[in-house]
Amino acid sequence: MKQKGTGIFLTVVGIVAVLIALAASLAQAEVTDREKAASEVAASFLNELGAAMKREMTKGGPTEAIKVCADLAPEIAGRLSREHGWRVTRVGTRVRSPLLGMPDAWEQTALAEFAERAAKGETFTGMVHSEVVTEPGGRYYRFMKPIVVQPHCLLCHGPVAQIPPMVQEVLRQRYPFDAAVGYAAGDLRGAVSIKQPMGNASE
Repeated sequence: MKQKGTGIFLTVVGIVAVLIALAASLAQAEVTDREKAASEVAASFLNELGAAMKREMTKGGPTEAIKVCADLAPEIAGRLSREHGWRVTRVGTRVRSPLLGMPDAWEQTALAEFAERAAKGETFTGMVHSEVVTEPGGRYYRFMKPIVVQPHCLLCHGPVAQIPPMVQEVLRQRYPFDAAVGYAAGDLRGAVSIKQPMGNASE
């Protein structure tokens, strides 16, 4: 009788172990799917922004590029957020406006990780950082993809002495507290940040 009871117990333990493994596998699959979707949205954001930047600079010069970053980028991020039901935004390592692009604690940690990985020889191109987090508002899948300073970005974000005077004037008018200068091509400028709701913390 004792052996029979032990056998049933072991069978139950085995079933529980299988169910736990299955749940973990399904959870990992969900995270993988979310990362793929987030990567596609981040790439779409960067491609659309880059195309608009080149178009406007060709038409009106570097001062038009400022308008793209200031006006069009938030519009693109807002549209993508509405389309997917996520929060899609940009954050910076240094920001032009204290009200826009300031990373929260999680985003600051991800940016620091990107810089550390790059210092060890990894390229920004393939980097992402993602994690499921529990916050007071619920559970979220959070994702970051680096934004790298391109050569044309230096007209607005390079060393101050190398920024054209007319661009400096526009920046002074728009961003009196501007800190987003002094970059070199290839530097980490910031990241596309995506936050996807996954349900309530109590679920």
